[in-house]
Amino acid sequence: MPVIDFFTDETQLAPPRVLVEPCSEEGGFVLRSPDPLQPYARCVGEWLERWVAETPERVFLAERRDGDWYRLSYAQARQQVGSLAQSLLNLDLPIGRPLVVLSENDIDHALLSLAAMHVGIPVATVSVAYSRNTAGGCAKLKAILELLQPGLIFVNDGDAYFDAIEHARPQCPVIAARNAQEIAGALPLAQLYDCQETAAVMEAFARLDGDSHARYLLTSGSTGVPKAVVNTQRMLCANQQAIAQCWRFLGQREMVVLDWLPWSHTFGANHNLNMILCHGGSLYIDDGRPMPGQIERTLENIKSVRPTMFYNVPRGYEVLLPYLERDEELARALFERLDMLFYAAAALPQNSWDRLSAVAARVRSQPLFFTCEWGATETSPVLTNVHFRLDRPGNIGLPVPGIEIKFVPSGDKLEMRVRGESVFREYLGCPDLSANAFDADGFYMIGDAGYLLDPEHPEKGIAFNGRVTEDFKLTTGTWVSVGTLRPRLVSALAPYAQDCVICGHNQDLIGALMYPTPALRALAGDAGASMSVDELAQQPAVRLALCAGLMALAKDFPASSQHAVRLLILDSPPSLAAGEITDKGYINQRLALSLRAVQVERLYAEALDPAVILLGEAHGESV
Repeated sequence: MPVIDFFTDETQLAPPRVLVEPCSEEGGFVLRSPDPLQPYARCVGEWLERWVAETPERVFLAERRDGDWYRLSYAQARQQVGSLAQSLLNLDLPIGRPLVVLSENDIDHALLSLAAMHVGIPVATVSVAYSRNTAGGCAKLKAILELLQPGLIFVNDGDAYFDAIEHARPQCPVIAARNAQEIAGALPLAQLYDCQETAAVMEAFARLDGDSHARYLLTSGSTGVPKAVVNTQRMLCANQQAIAQCWRFLGQREMVVLDWLPWSHTFGANHNLNMILCHGGSLYIDDGRPMPGQIERTLENIKSVRPTMFYNVPRGYEVLLPYLERDEELARALFERLDMLFYAAAALPQNSWDRLSAVAARVRSQPLFFTCEWGATETSPVLTNVHFRLDRPGNIGLPVPGIEIKFVPSGDKLEMRVRGESVFREYLGCPDLSANAFDADGFYMIGDAGYLLDPEHPEKGIAFNGRVTEDFKLTTGTWVSVGTLRPRLVSALAPYAQDCVICGHNQDLIGALMYPTPALRALAGDAGASMSVDELAQQPAVRLALCAGLMALAKDFPASSQHAVRLLILDSPPSLAAGEITDKGYINQRLALSLRAVQVERLYAEALDPAVILLGEAHGESV
């Protein structure tokens, strides 16, 4: 299928339109799409049944096995889902108790999850960070299992997850795809695949309705134990219909996706996996990751698959970019037949946007549809969608059909609150938390801020303005917008900053903690690889480069609330297990500040720490 120009073909994207209405809060307003949400599937399983009937031989799922792609067609997947679903019914699990998955993305994980949802068993995939980290993650895992009350647990490898099961000691059966003998009493998954489907499967399927629980997804849990968000079949199906009405090409174009994003989070599961299934696409499960030692596998997979759609988080693109810029074959494999390049979960730095656009322009004649959305675990996930041309990041689009966004003044920001068919109604087993999550008009208080890019032309989109709870005041009384400043600072420090934590609460100036990239160490020559970060920070070339970045940002944004004047390099990457970074790839600002309290203290010490880099020091200035 040839690549087309989405911006000249009006059949591919919905026109950008929005309605603006006043609301009860003084100075507030509500945005909604003028297009009503069209009818949608009763449940996720209806998508599978449709594509088995219409395109039974098309590849649905593929993964690497012994170096080659193992592919499963829609017909083959449906046969195995039926066998697994029958086995689940035969186990006679307690009603309402979920299947809990402790493993990474793979075909067994996908098929077992679809089988459970086909017969009304909710699925809860838990981040592997909780089950692979015996120092702290397993303690949180035990609390998570107490909240979820699983009827069944699945692991893809009994050996790899032995410690987690031993620590948690769940009171339910365990299934293992491999090495089941390592876990006492565990059932081998192969035994479930051998079962013959009976009429009971479709009888259970027919009983599903929009209120049936489909997934329990855990919030990132910045404090305490994560909450479990109840995702119903209605939420998931309504959300995919809303997206399809914005991106009309989804129903018209071949969809081949290579994706690593974990199914323990709404981006990977509810957005990506559901979109592929909803539109009869093909998912190639990427066994690489955007990190040293694993990115090479992703590069190989991109060249092999040549995707038509590509999703990632900003940090993933930042890791991928150097390879795209120097490998023409890789750039062509990613961009030549790509319909859409998508980012979500965090703000994309302008520098990354510009570099991706430049690489794409070298290898394709049609303009790249570079796009994003805004949403949350509680909204399954999409609330806004970009279905028009963007020339820079920061625009999160317009409300999708079926969603209302209320803008409420909060300090010097507008807090966004949301309501609609794909917005959740409850946290599992937490009625008080559930009730307190909504305002008097039934809008979910998501905690994000935004504003219209052009109030006279609201169809131009919404600008994301950070988390309301992340912002702080300097002692001068000036508010600092963390969500705005952080991506600008990362861009200014490119290519030396992986990410930053913004500091300054109860201070009179802004500082930042910086997670370095390998490019920063390269500035110190061969010896840089073995230096401590404090030694690295005292190398003239390093200080000059970082100081130049600070000065460039201050020149473009001279207000004291819009640039950092002190910088300290961190000695370890953000910790997924500790919750400092989520599976989706964004920094948990509040938790990072808590975990890095010693470094924050060094940043603002009265006796200047020699590792702290100052704005303007290259010109003999001091702060």
